[in-house]
Amino acid sequence: MSTTAFPSLHTPRWPGRVTHLGLWILGAGLLAAGIAGPLNRFALTSVSVALLTLMIGFVVIVAGTAVTIIGVLFGTAKRARIPGTAAVVGIVIGLALTAYGASWIYRAQHTPPINDITTDPANPPKFVAVIPLRERAHATVAPQYIREERLGDKTIDVPALQAKYYPYIKPLFMSLSPAQALAKARRVAQALGWRIDAYVPADGRLEATAHTLFFDFKDDVVVRVRPHGSGSRIDVRSESRVGVGDIGTNAARIRAFLDRMKAS
Repeated sequence: MSTTAFPSLHTPRWPGRVTHLGLWILGAGLLAAGIAGPLNRFALTSVSVALLTLMIGFVVIVAGTAVTIIGVLFGTAKRARIPGTAAVVGIVIGLALTAYGASWIYRAQHTPPINDITTDPANPPKFVAVIPLRERAHATVAPQYIREERLGDKTIDVPALQAKYYPYIKPLFMSLSPAQALAKARRVAQALGWRIDAYVPADGRLEATAHTLFFDFKDDVVVRVRPHGSGSRIDVRSESRVGVGDIGTNAARIRAFLDRMKAS
């Protein structure tokens, strides 16, 4: 009888074990990354611990994906029994999350360390109603617009960095009257999912709180509308409550708001 009738006697089992190990590691990484957001959302830990948990999760995901790929490659080459379907699904998920993590790191390295963005750095809109909210949240950045910040031994020129990285953040001029423009700003803010904290037509001011999806980071936004000729000028300011940089979040928020104001 030919020995080929009993391939299991000559097929190594370790590729399957390596693949299983990789999937377990990948699962542990997914768990760590998945709980990072809720840890911050429900105030179970500090922001720094939640971010560290996310970073650890991504590192473990990368390691698990690599180990799983090694198991699959050796298993295929040696015709060993491996959990094929689970491995393919795990590798696809792992590679997708690895790519997302890499893009996040790239953006963090290529955006300025500022998190207070405004269409009018010379005379930025002022927060009023959200100041108590920031105080209760122990915001790390003061509600006053800071033109220069210290980062280590360097002094950061906030308006200059904004102009360099976000040159498209400019005031919006509309033919609407200030009252009409402010009313439209409220509709757009609500459509974007912002919580309206103050709506003061007499001051031409709207203040709101915006939330990020995963971590539920809260950023403060103020919209100021003033007369300009026969129409109005709309200025916006968006500032994070925590951290130093924002990976471009506040600039993207202002841009999305102004684009909707122009389009809707």
